[in-house]
Amino acid sequence: MNTGRAPSGRRPGGALEAEVLAVLQASRQARTPGEVLRWLGDGLAYSTVVTVLSRMFDKGLLTRSKQGRAYAYAPIADAHGLTARRMHQVLESDPDREAVLSRFVEDLPARDEQLLRQFLGDLPDQG
Repeated sequence: MNTGRAPSGRRPGGALEAEVLAVLQASRQARTPGEVLRWLGDGLAYSTVVTVLSRMFDKGLLTRSKQGRAYAYAPIADAHGLTARRMHQVLESDPDREAVLSRFVEDLPARDEQLLRQFLGDLPDQG
Protein backbone atom coordinates (compact mmCIF):
# COMPACT_ATOMS: atom_id res chain seq x y z
CA MET A 1 0.00 0.00 0.00
CA ASN A 2 1.34 3.46 -0.91
CA THR A 3 1.25 5.74 2.13
CA GLY A 4 2.65 8.74 0.29
CA ARG A 5 5.75 8.62 2.47
CA ALA A 6 9.41 8.48 1.58
CA PRO A 7 11.41 5.32 2.44
CA SER A 8 12.50 7.11 5.63
CA GLY A 9 8.85 7.05 6.77
CA ARG A 10 8.54 10.81 6.40
CA ARG A 11 6.10 12.58 4.12
CA PRO A 12 7.49 14.40 1.10
CA GLY A 13 7.83 18.17 1.56
CA GLY A 14 4.47 19.90 1.71
CA ALA A 15 2.46 16.68 1.90
CA LEU A 16 1.34 17.19 5.50
CA GLU A 17 0.27 20.76 4.72
CA ALA A 18 -1.75 19.45 1.79
CA GLU A 19 -3.42 16.83 4.00
CA VAL A 20 -4.23 19.41 6.68
CA LEU A 21 -5.61 21.80 4.08
CA ALA A 22 -7.79 19.04 2.63
CA VAL A 23 -9.19 18.29 6.09
CA LEU A 24 -9.98 21.95 6.71
CA GLN A 25 -11.52 22.47 3.27
CA ALA A 26 -13.74 19.42 3.74
CA SER A 27 -15.05 20.85 7.01
CA ARG A 28 -17.83 23.40 7.16
CA GLN A 29 -16.36 25.04 10.25
CA ALA A 30 -13.01 26.01 11.74
CA ARG A 31 -11.16 23.13 13.40
CA THR A 32 -8.82 23.01 16.40
CA PRO A 33 -5.50 21.17 16.20
CA GLY A 34 -7.00 18.30 18.20
CA GLU A 35 -9.86 17.94 15.72
CA VAL A 36 -7.47 18.05 12.77
CA LEU A 37 -5.32 15.42 14.47
CA ARG A 38 -8.33 13.14 14.90
CA TRP A 39 -9.27 13.57 11.22
CA LEU A 40 -5.71 12.73 10.11
CA GLY A 41 -5.48 9.85 12.57
CA ASP A 42 -2.10 8.45 11.61
CA GLY A 43 0.07 8.70 14.69
CA LEU A 44 1.10 12.34 14.39
CA ALA A 45 2.03 14.28 17.49
CA TYR A 46 -0.33 17.06 18.59
CA SER A 47 2.63 19.48 18.56
CA THR A 48 3.33 18.61 14.91
CA VAL A 49 -0.23 19.52 13.93
CA VAL A 50 -0.03 22.77 15.92
CA THR A 51 3.24 23.64 14.18
CA VAL A 52 1.85 22.92 10.72
CA LEU A 53 -1.30 24.94 11.38
CA SER A 54 0.73 27.85 12.79
CA ARG A 55 3.03 27.88 9.77
CA MET A 56 0.09 27.76 7.39
CA PHE A 57 -1.49 30.67 9.28
CA ASP A 58 1.80 32.61 9.02
CA LYS A 59 1.84 31.95 5.25
CA GLY A 60 -1.63 33.47 4.98
CA LEU A 61 -3.32 30.20 4.00
CA LEU A 62 -5.52 29.97 7.09
CA THR A 63 -7.49 32.20 9.43
CA ARG A 64 -7.69 31.45 13.11
CA SER A 65 -9.92 32.38 16.00
CA LYS A 66 -9.74 31.63 19.69
CA GLN A 67 -11.85 28.65 20.70
CA GLY A 68 -11.45 27.85 24.38
CA ARG A 69 -7.77 27.43 25.12
CA ALA A 70 -6.85 26.67 21.52
CA TYR A 71 -7.17 28.30 18.15
CA ALA A 72 -9.58 27.02 15.51
CA TYR A 73 -8.30 27.23 11.94
CA ALA A 74 -10.10 27.58 8.60
CA PRO A 75 -8.79 28.04 5.05
CA ILE A 76 -8.92 31.58 3.67
CA ALA A 77 -10.35 30.24 0.40
CA ASP A 78 -11.36 27.09 -1.41
CA ALA A 79 -8.79 25.19 -3.48
CA HIS A 80 -9.36 27.38 -6.57
CA GLY A 81 -9.07 30.56 -4.53
CA LEU A 82 -5.76 29.40 -3.05
CA THR A 83 -4.41 28.61 -6.51
CA ALA A 84 -5.43 32.07 -7.71
CA ARG A 85 -3.75 33.58 -4.65
CA ARG A 86 -0.49 31.76 -5.47
CA MET A 87 -0.71 33.06 -9.04
CA HIS A 88 -1.06 36.62 -7.70
CA GLN A 89 1.94 36.14 -5.41
CA VAL A 90 4.12 34.92 -8.28
CA LEU A 91 3.00 37.82 -10.47
CA GLU A 92 3.77 40.33 -7.71
CA SER A 93 7.25 38.86 -7.19
CA ASP A 94 8.45 39.99 -10.64
CA PRO A 95 9.03 43.72 -11.24
CA ASP A 96 8.00 43.49 -14.91
CA ARG A 97 4.32 42.58 -14.65
CA GLU A 98 3.68 43.39 -18.31
CA ALA A 99 6.33 40.91 -19.48
CA VAL A 100 5.07 38.21 -17.12
CA LEU A 101 1.44 38.63 -18.17
CA SER A 102 2.40 38.77 -21.85
CA ARG A 103 4.45 35.57 -21.60
CA PHE A 104 1.71 33.90 -19.58
CA VAL A 105 -0.93 34.61 -22.23
CA GLU A 106 1.43 33.65 -25.08
CA ASP A 107 2.04 30.26 -23.46
CA LEU A 108 -1.62 29.47 -22.79
CA PRO A 109 -3.29 26.74 -24.81
CA ALA A 110 -5.81 28.26 -27.27
CA ARG A 111 -8.80 27.08 -25.21
CA ASP A 112 -7.47 28.72 -22.02
CA GLU A 113 -6.60 31.92 -23.88
CA GLN A 114 -10.16 32.09 -25.24
CA LEU A 115 -11.56 31.50 -21.75
CA LEU A 116 -9.38 34.27 -20.33
CA ARG A 117 -10.46 36.65 -23.10
CA GLN A 118 -14.09 35.78 -22.34
CA PHE A 119 -13.59 36.55 -18.63
CA LEU A 120 -11.86 39.83 -19.41
CA GLY A 121 -14.61 40.77 -21.86
CA ASP A 122 -17.20 40.22 -19.14
CA LEU A 123 -15.50 42.69 -16.78
CA PRO A 124 -16.88 46.22 -16.55
CA ASP A 125 -14.65 48.95 -17.99
CA GLN A 126 -12.28 50.42 -15.40
CA GLY A 127 -11.75 53.66 -17.37
